[in-house]
Amino acid sequence: MRLLDIVLSLLIPGLVLVHLVIAPYTKVEESFNIQATHDVLVYGTPTTNVHQKLSRGYDHFTFPGVVPRTFIGPVLLAGIAQPIIAVVGFDHAQLIVRAILGLFNAACLLVLSRNIRRTYGITTARWYLLLQASQFHIIFYASRTLPNMFAFGLILPRQRLAIAMFVFAAAVFRSEVALLLAVTVLHLLLIPATSLERVIPPFLVSFLMALLISVPIDSYFWQKPLWPELWGFYYNAVLGSSSNWGVSPWHYYFSSALPRLFVNPLVWMLLIPLSLRHPALAGGARRLVVPPLLFVAIYSLQPHKEARFIFYAVPPLTAAAALGANLLFNRRGKGVIAGGLAFALVGSVALSFAASSGMLLLSALNYPGGEALAFLRETVLQSEALAAGSGSSSSSVLVPAHADVLSCMTGVTLFGTATGSAAPVLRATGGGLPTTRDFVNRQQRQMGNGGGVTLVLDKTEDEALLAQDGFWRRFDYVLAEDPAKVKGGDWDVLGVVQGLKGVELLVRPDQQGGNNVVIDDKGPVVGRGAVVARWKRRVRALTGGRWVGPSIVPRIYILKRVKDGEKARKTVEA
Repeated sequence: MRLLDIVLSLLIPGLVLVHLVIAPYTKVEESFNIQATHDVLVYGTPTTNVHQKLSRGYDHFTFPGVVPRTFIGPVLLAGIAQPIIAVVGFDHAQLIVRAILGLFNAACLLVLSRNIRRTYGITTARWYLLLQASQFHIIFYASRTLPNMFAFGLILPRQRLAIAMFVFAAAVFRSEVALLLAVTVLHLLLIPATSLERVIPPFLVSFLMALLISVPIDSYFWQKPLWPELWGFYYNAVLGSSSNWGVSPWHYYFSSALPRLFVNPLVWMLLIPLSLRHPALAGGARRLVVPPLLFVAIYSLQPHKEARFIFYAVPPLTAAAALGANLLFNRRGKGVIAGGLAFALVGSVALSFAASSGMLLLSALNYPGGEALAFLRETVLQSEALAAGSGSSSSSVLVPAHADVLSCMTGVTLFGTATGSAAPVLRATGGGLPTTRDFVNRQQRQMGNGGGVTLVLDKTEDEALLAQDGFWRRFDYVLAEDPAKVKGGDWDVLGVVQGLKGVELLVRPDQQGGNNVVIDDKGPVVGRGAVVARWKRRVRALTGGRWVGPSIVPRIYILKRVKDGEKARKTVEA
């Protein structure tokens, strides 16, 4: 059984890494933290001419977002990742950074499972690991640089430091964690399982430490006196401005978000109710269930709702389900009904793993911007290598490119703009992170060495500028959702990246389905879209035209400027 425990302990971190590798790109919600981590790694923390160096290099001065976010997470990720990246290379920096966050959250889930083992027994802990690992969203988002996921791991372990970690997470990363802390403490006081004398000291100490860490560091990076989460709380809760991003009905979290987060319907239909009703389990189950459900109920008063806002409720509710699962499985020999329910439980876990795998494969198609940037980077690198081989170029190059809004929202990051010898080597003088001067000197030294490409990425969103022909003449390459909007001369389509539209069911040979083709009407399909198209053809050939799978459509076009010499050559060839 020890081997089983080892396998189960490796299951969650292993799945987190698998999800990261299959879906390595990011969405707009993760943008601040991933870009800030890049900037800390590349430009460092200058001590002289601070405002000038930060404002010239750091992305958040140009794209600050609606509210300022803390740099605590990016600084920690950059500091841990720096020696690893120095060994394996900057080409893999984004994966390394995300892997560090994902493995931290996985480790916190394992700490929670050990606490469950101590309190409720080893078999309950095993069921918890199985149920948690078979859920898609927590595993998928564990490595994503959302503010929620920096707070997520801190509040999982149930131990003496729990209150301190809750307070730190709320004050630094996500203010809504304070609501979960409040309902948890209130429940413990009413049971009673604690007292105010035990709660207030760690609360005050942790709150003070959080301010002493966050305010100086964030004021430095933002170059103004700042406590970011206070700004975020005021903007979202006091002003109610979060509703600008959409309003959901009051019951959304209970009727839609939580059932989808669990994946397995037995969790909320059978297992949690069973653990709450069984006399021997009810006390422990209520301690696990009441605070997160009360948190979700109160948080439902906020008009803008997203599933990620209530991720913190999933692990304790899953632990309560594990109590019911253990009871159900232990009763499998007590009659036909008990045996049937135990069989259904095992089958539901297997089906949940299968469903989560399908959700992963579909979700990986939601990042056309990241795929487009990766394709462009490799294409430019290969063209420069060919030019160097023919003797026409022997230096690393800086290539101007533009990425439109959809590209930036679906995977374009600064980590994806440099490769080969142009990628920064993180060797700092004096033992600290590299400064802006280190990076510039590094880039200058690379000139003449060959083999490296840096895409100097423009992310202009101003419609007035985008309407001018002269704006587009600055770029050699463009990533665009609509190529018709790209002006300033002639452009070739190097490739088309397709993204997920939905799921399609084809039952007849004559059904065409979505635009799963290898050649789009404007250019060749590249990336995962081409892979899906090939699989679709093979499956339909074997099944007589039947297919169940993703329906994908063109999302991002990769354009290359047709220069005067190329235009003349094409005219002659025509």
